Amino acid sequence: MKSSRFWIAVILAVLAAASAASLYLVNQRGGDLAVVTQNGQELYSIRLDKVEEAYSLDIGGDYHNIIEVEPGRIRVAQADCPDGICVETGWISDGAVPIVCLPNGLVIEIRDNGQLDAAVH
Repeated sequence: MKSSRFWIAVILAVLAAASAASLYLVNQRGGDLAVVTQNGQELYSIRLDKVEEAYSLDIGGDYHNIIEVEPGRIRVAQADCPDGICVETGWISDGAVPIVCLPNGLVIEIRDNGQLDAAVH
């Protein structure tokens, strides 16, 4: 009886250690990378976790987009495209939904990035 309690305790300790290790590894990822492309060409790669002060990007083309970048999030603040869906999307901070301005060929998507060390803008 004592032997089975010992092995149950060992198994529980191993499971607890494995759970703690997996949580630690998940939280050690490199950060979210916002990638801004226009007509399939990458314009900017921005490490959102490295942004310290808000700034704007001005994107030309067939239409005009103003992108705002803040620590941990990004959005299209202004656009003169006919539908304005890109502005209505609002702030994004994860890879769940990209921002798309189809008339201007603009796409902003967030990817998990484990290797980049600095913000590029």
